[in-house]
Amino acid sequence: MLEVKDLHAWYGHSHVLQGVSLKVGAGEAVCVIGRNGAGKTTLLRSIMGLVQNRKGEVWFDGRDIIRLPVHRRFGLGLAYVPEERRIVGGLTVLENLRLGLVASPNKSREREIIDRIAETFPRLKERLSQEADTLSGGEQQMLAIARAMASEPKLIMLDEPSEGIMPVLVDEMFELFARMKSQGITILLVEQNVERALQVADRAYIMDQGEIVHASDAKTLLADTEIQERYCSV
Repeated sequence: MLEVKDLHAWYGHSHVLQGVSLKVGAGEAVCVIGRNGAGKTTLLRSIMGLVQNRKGEVWFDGRDIIRLPVHRRFGLGLAYVPEERRIVGGLTVLENLRLGLVASPNKSREREIIDRIAETFPRLKERLSQEADTLSGGEQQMLAIARAMASEPKLIMLDEPSEGIMPVLVDEMFELFARMKSQGITILLVEQNVERALQVADRAYIMDQGEIVHASDAKTLLADTEIQERYCSV
C-alpha cells in the first residue's frame, strides 16, 4: 500500500530525514517509534506532502506520489491526523465530521458514512450536536481520527494520538485501532507509548536522528527491552 524509498527532507539547512525507507502492506498496522526529535513527525508530513524540501520516492497504491500536491494524495485515499488535531472550534462534532467529506469522492454517501462512524465512535455519537472545542482532549483526538476516516481512506497516518490523554481514553483509543485493523484499515502509527503501539502493530520501525535504525515484527521488538531502552527511552 505504501513504500517510502530513500526519503530525505530538510527544514532550512537542517537535514531531518536522511534516507528513510519503509513499507506498509495493505491491511497492516505499522508503527514508527523513537525519541522526540528523531524525525517521526517529519516522516509523516513528508509522506503527506506537507514538507516541500525533500527528495526520494513515496509510492502509494502503485504510483509514485512524491510530486503530487496534498489534496491529490488525499483524493487517492491517504489520510493524516496530526498531533495537534486541528479540530475546528465553534463547529459541532457533526459539522467537523462533515468537513472530512468536503473534498471526498464519497460525499454523496454522507449520511451512511456519518452513521457508520457514529457507531464506531460511541463516545462521539452521544455528542454530535456538541461544540467540538468543549470536548476533552481525548475526545477531540477521537474526533480528529473520525473526521479522517470519513473520507474512507485506504491508509490513515496517526501522529502521537495518545499524547496528553487520560489513561482511560488511551485504552479506548488503542481498542479502536485494533477494531480499525480488524476491519482491514491500513494504519501507519507514530507513537511515544511504545508498549501499546507494539501491542496493536504487526511490524515496527525505530527511528533515530533521521534514520531507520531497526525494523522487525512488533512482537519481537516488544520482547526486546534492550533495544527499546537504547533508542526509545527518554
